[in-house]
Amino acid sequence: MVQAIWNNTVIAESTETELVDGNHYFPPQSLKREFFVESDETSVCGWKGTANYYDVIVDGQTNQGAAWYYATPKEKVANLKDHVAFWKGVQVTG
Repeated sequence: MVQAIWNNTVIAESTETELVDGNHYFPPQSLKREFFVESDETSVCGWKGTANYYDVIVDGQTNQGAAWYYATPKEKVANLKDHVAFWKGVQVTG
């Protein structure tokens, strides 16, 4: 089981993540949605496409843009569609 933990709270967990560039991408159904709020932030990866972000909110504390996903990834990484990866202090274990 791979878990994403922030502020001592499990915010996502799955036995089937996609590992790309050293990041675990969690399937969308593995997220505990109550901790995620859509962000307007985007960025572009030359080979994966445009990334969208979520702010992670736990116990009233916000970690802005701590999760990202590709709503329309490029064809060679189509398996990442809507899968979520983490950074900015979110611990991924397992």
